[in-house]
Amino acid sequence: MNYRSISDMNRDILRNLHRLPRDLDLVVGVPRSGLLAAQMLGAATGLPVVALDDFLERRTPAAGAERRVLVLEDSLSSGIAMQEARDRIVQAGRDAGVLYAAVYGLRRDHLEADLIFEAVPQPRMFQWNAMHHKFLARCCVDIDGILCHDPSEAENDDGPAYLQFLLNARPLCRTRQRIGMLVTSRLEKYRAETEKWLAAQGIAFDRLIMLDLPSREERMRRGAHGSFKAAVYRESDALLFIESEPAQAERIMRLSGRPVLCLPEQRMLLPDLACVAGQIPRLRSRTAARHLVRQAAWALLGPERFAGLSQRLRAA
Repeated sequence: MNYRSISDMNRDILRNLHRLPRDLDLVVGVPRSGLLAAQMLGAATGLPVVALDDFLERRTPAAGAERRVLVLEDSLSSGIAMQEARDRIVQAGRDAGVLYAAVYGLRRDHLEADLIFEAVPQPRMFQWNAMHHKFLARCCVDIDGILCHDPSEAENDDGPAYLQFLLNARPLCRTRQRIGMLVTSRLEKYRAETEKWLAAQGIAFDRLIMLDLPSREERMRRGAHGSFKAAVYRESDALLFIESEPAQAERIMRLSGRPVLCLPEQRMLLPDLACVAGQIPRLRSRTAARHLVRQAAWALLGPERFAGLSQRLRAA
């Protein structure tokens, strides 16, 4: 899994400033994520930044008299959004002196762009849209610390205070994308309260997997948080586990041999080949075996060579 944070994007923009023309007058961001990249580039260079609609309507510092303009997207995949931007610019008669670029592309060259800062092949995910992307349908996602805040010590009493927390937890992310699997160390006996809260927040999901133990004390005695989540993940079709707690994220990665995103730390944990090989005795299904082979190939080949192999296999 290739992951880029906002910090990564800023770093990659700064690394590529030398590739831009010296006579740029304006940076145009393609909504929505392209505006984030454009603002970063503008802050680094001192160039003015406007949105695409403002550029088309000549609502710019130079009232449309700019001679050299950079139109910037955060990433290119299909290239549809960039091509639509190009078409609108041509139709408005604003295409003279315009350069098209993206911070990230699937390849180093795209027909829709004149410049790609960095190639990031699939599978990939970005911080700025990670929790609002259709990719969530292929993920295991933690609840506490991701979708809502963690309970305080006083709230976590496995009794009346905890019930109030479950029903009234402050949301952190109200994603409108359907989540494949919610995997939580909350106890099974709290399923009704958990489902009620999720419904109230408009969070859709395919499966909710909860820890089937009688009490918080028993859960703490067994230390079952990370091992439980890793076992669910290992046997699933999910491509990624999104976890809130750093130590648990490390444990899930090691016990599953598969990638884990620790969202609060913006850190993608990737297993090495030894970690992947250590999962062989735990294989229980074809699904787990398929993902093990995929992860081993990723660890051996690296992201770019793995992406090239995947493309050749799909074309065969």
